[in-house]
Amino acid sequence: MQIQKNASLLGYNSFGINAKAEELLTVEHSSEIHELIEKHLSTVNKHLFLGGGNNIVFVGDFQGLVVCMANKGIHKVGEDTDSVFVEAEAGEVWDDFVWQCLEKQWYGLENLVAIPSSIGAAAVQNIGAYGVEAKDFIHQVRAYNITDGTEKIFSNTDCRFGYRDSLFKHCYGRYLIASITFRLQKTPKLNLSYTAVNQCLAKNNMDNPTPKQLAQCIADLRWSKLPKPEAMGSVGSFFKNPVVTATHYETLKERYPDIVAYPAGDGYKLAAGWMIEKSGWKGRALGRAGVYEKQALVLVNLGGCDGYDVVRLANAVTADVESMFGVRLQPEAILIRNY
Repeated sequence: MQIQKNASLLGYNSFGINAKAEELLTVEHSSEIHELIEKHLSTVNKHLFLGGGNNIVFVGDFQGLVVCMANKGIHKVGEDTDSVFVEAEAGEVWDDFVWQCLEKQWYGLENLVAIPSSIGAAAVQNIGAYGVEAKDFIHQVRAYNITDGTEKIFSNTDCRFGYRDSLFKHCYGRYLIASITFRLQKTPKLNLSYTAVNQCLAKNNMDNPTPKQLAQCIADLRWSKLPKPEAMGSVGSFFKNPVVTATHYETLKERYPDIVAYPAGDGYKLAAGWMIEKSGWKGRALGRAGVYEKQALVLVNLGGCDGYDVVRLANAVTADVESMFGVRLQPEAILIRNY
């Protein structure tokens, strides 16, 4: 493992922000993790574990060690009557993994195609789309405690998964995820709970879709609304969809009959993109950052954008939505600030 000094992070984050890392190190194999902890992490005051950088916004340069996880490998490690257990290394590309599983007839992740992420980051963020979350199929997570180098296996319950949330997000940097084991289905059980998915299938005359057909339909849906990373910098959905009480929802429903919301426990999950669009931000820019013209939930790099541009735009959008709806949006993206 070779440490790069004063390294550009431009190619390590999907927003395309040209921040710098004081030090940058890439882990190619899980066998290097003990050396990483003993020789490198023990000597730095500040560190950051990075997968694909698909949900990271660098606000300023990073004064510390950035560790990029690039370890690869996908292995079937067990099975039972209904399921197959598949271990994927943290540095694997999420979308590649999903399609490989489909090729091998391991099912369940069809609704999670076309999400820019690494395997390790998928557990930290508990990525989700169209009625499915990563937690629904994560069996266990293998990680290392960087304080003493001990390996720990986290069960699904141990991970404390929530909406775009996990234990690892709350103790960011304490555990280094090495791999994740998924429990996938031998027989497909397709999740067709979203209207948009059914409309896409109907448009393509797919009354009884195969898992691959469903995955392709969802990929088409996502890329019709989101910019491809190679075309425009972004982190996908920048904000979480907020959950409000039933009383708050009913009040908003009276004022905005066309409000988009879904039942969530005792309350309702509001469509943040709808509120942002309603507040007039869709397609608008503030400096070098903008709100994507096809999906208001997405903030984009209009060219030469830095993290401060993103924060200014996010704060302006948040303020207007709160003023209009009495709801304060929270970022789904992780802001890495220089302090």
